[in-house]
Amino acid sequence: MRLAALVEYVGSKYSGWQRQHHAVTVQGEIERALSQIANATVTISCAGRTDAGVHALGQVIHFDTDAVREPVSWLFGANALLPPDISLRWIQNVDSEFHARYSALGRQYRYVIHDQQARSALLNGRVTWSRQSLDSELMHHAGQCLLGENDFSAFRAAECQSKSSMRNLKKLSVSRDNSLILIDVEANAFLHHMVRNIAGVLIAVGSGKQPVEWVSEVLESKMRSKAGVTADAAGLYFMSVEYPETFGLPKINSSQFLMNFH
Repeated sequence: MRLAALVEYVGSKYSGWQRQHHAVTVQGEIERALSQIANATVTISCAGRTDAGVHALGQVIHFDTDAVREPVSWLFGANALLPPDISLRWIQNVDSEFHARYSALGRQYRYVIHDQQARSALLNGRVTWSRQSLDSELMHHAGQCLLGENDFSAFRAAECQSKSSMRNLKKLSVSRDNSLILIDVEANAFLHHMVRNIAGVLIAVGSGKQPVEWVSEVLESKMRSKAGVTADAAGLYFMSVEYPETFGLPKINSSQFLMNFH
């Protein structure tokens, strides 16, 4: 039997998604909880691995099991065993052909910046703080040159293991909601640190340290050394994953996202 689930988590306390022998990770915690319910070892696959400190509103996983349980039993049982900063939002049976990673058509991330002179204690670890006010309209304009299929070598981490640096960036928008700046990106897939490096470049433009034209120069250079600082992990959220409708997965409602900050 194959099941899929939507996972929400605050990544501040975890050494990233991927299971590690000597560190606490999101994958490790979920597998521990599901294995207890199944009375057998459960191994999960995810739509996209996240780094230490990165959060998720719409991470999707799947796992195979011989244990016969109602979906609601998996859901309530797992959440009772998981720490309060990790939660399964739904779980359901899926076709054996479904794969959380390889069936995905696209992924969406959001990067959140709080630009006020004084840092917020309540938002600590949940956003990136900028003491300097940023020009969100300028950031949006600068980012449009990244749209489409491009070689994102300048925006990938040195340790990125992807065989190809080509990615199709379908959407990039920068907007403001009071003191929060939201960078929304959507692509078929992302390279390691790609979103955080895009955010770092756009912050440099929004602060006036770099001109709008610099973003296209960074892209064309294909050199990571040209792109500047990698933005902090605390501001990054895995928002949602797009799958073919034939799998019948619930749509992720991200409209309530900002309520967490207001």
